[in-house]
Amino acid sequence: MKRAAKVDINQKEIVAYLRKIGASVAVMSAVGQGFPDLVVGWRGRNYMIEVKQAKGKLTEDQYEFAAHWRGQYGVARSIDDACNIIGADLPRLNVLKED
Repeated sequence: MKRAAKVDINQKEIVAYLRKIGASVAVMSAVGQGFPDLVVGWRGRNYMIEVKQAKGKLTEDQYEFAAHWRGQYGVARSIDDACNIIGADLPRLNVLKED
């Protein structure tokens, strides 16, 4: 029996921010088997992002995926990390508070 995928607590905040700046975000956490948590479309490119908490470590499956993936891939522990991965060189606006 497959156990439910654990979702890091910072994932919701990262997803919300990326969507606010105009990125497309597909949450893939439930896929498991090392597949990254997010697939992000930004300015015509796709990025695989694994979300981890501050001290979170990649699993063996996640290391294996990253080692063999030939596209854009990164580990985000914060909104800043996610923006750096996708190359979003944007001013830090309080976009989450503008609802």
